[in-house]
Amino acid sequence: MTNTNTIKLTSLSTKGGCGCKIGPADLAAVIRTLPPAVPNPDLLVGLDTSDDAGVYRLSDDLAIVQTVDFFTPIVDDPYSFGQIAAANAISDIYAMGGKPLTALNIVAFPIHTLDKEILADILRGAGDKLKEAGVTLVGGHSIDDKEPKFGLAVTGIVHPDKVRTNAGARHGDKLILTKPIGVGIMTTSIKRDLLTEEEIARVTNVMTTLNKTAAETMESYNVHACTDVTGFGLLGHATELAKGSNTGLRIYKEQVPILPRVRELAEAGAIPGGTKNNYAHIEKNVTFPETMDQIDQWILCDAVTSGGLLISVAGEEAESLLSDLQKAGVEAALIGGVTSENPGHIIVM
Repeated sequence: MTNTNTIKLTSLSTKGGCGCKIGPADLAAVIRTLPPAVPNPDLLVGLDTSDDAGVYRLSDDLAIVQTVDFFTPIVDDPYSFGQIAAANAISDIYAMGGKPLTALNIVAFPIHTLDKEILADILRGAGDKLKEAGVTLVGGHSIDDKEPKFGLAVTGIVHPDKVRTNAGARHGDKLILTKPIGVGIMTTSIKRDLLTEEEIARVTNVMTTLNKTAAETMESYNVHACTDVTGFGLLGHATELAKGSNTGLRIYKEQVPILPRVRELAEAGAIPGGTKNNYAHIEKNVTFPETMDQIDQWILCDAVTSGGLLISVAGEEAESLLSDLQKAGVEAALIGGVTSENPGHIIVM
């Protein structure tokens, strides 16, 4: 049995430390081989717009929001891993404008080779984060697997008329991001022993922070679209928002919040495969400045775990929302805007 105090969880992951999703192009190719789903007028949000969660109407004033997410360890502390996984899964509900209510644990764990205390710590971390979010754990499922994986299926509720998708951005909106990026590069650096304890604590805090405050703060504003920035990176999720909304986006690179040392670490080679895959997927949909080098382009595509919300808010309300978010302790920044020009395309400035 492996000692809890000496095990390096990230070394057990074959994915390299970013918990990367299957790329959207690869996933779309698989989905195209499947028979079409049976149309249902109560399915308000499904697969069509690559949104963060599904939304199903139960009545005129109530719909359920459903999502699921899981991944391999991206930090070595089991308790923190559980917290990150919970915050990441719950975030999809917040992005849709919903209130999370219940969750199911999803566990894959090498129960005969790793100390059971590690699994207990993972579950304890997730449980504490669920309590912070006001979410009730109702059960789960586990399998014995050689590679540990953990996540949750989360269910929430929302009024059918108040669903926020990634397909509603409008010309004149401003874009606000509520967490810094560079998480994938930082967590890959953890696996390579390139970070100090303080830097590990910093990126872990970003990932364990719930998007609850950001979601509650934006409730009273005229938010037209929202998505959370996770595995497909800032530009990947922004591209989905642009395509879903049939709008163009402008991203101001210098205004995008980036974690400290990310560029230095990227130059040292700590770039996840998922980040490079993200870049390959969006390259044709993004115009970069001629002066921007490959490293900075990769950083804007960096695969994130438990990232912030990307909010498309009415332009005249953007500064007020930004101020309220920052006053509430959210690391928010105004990073761009929405235009009617070049639908589905992003211009980085």
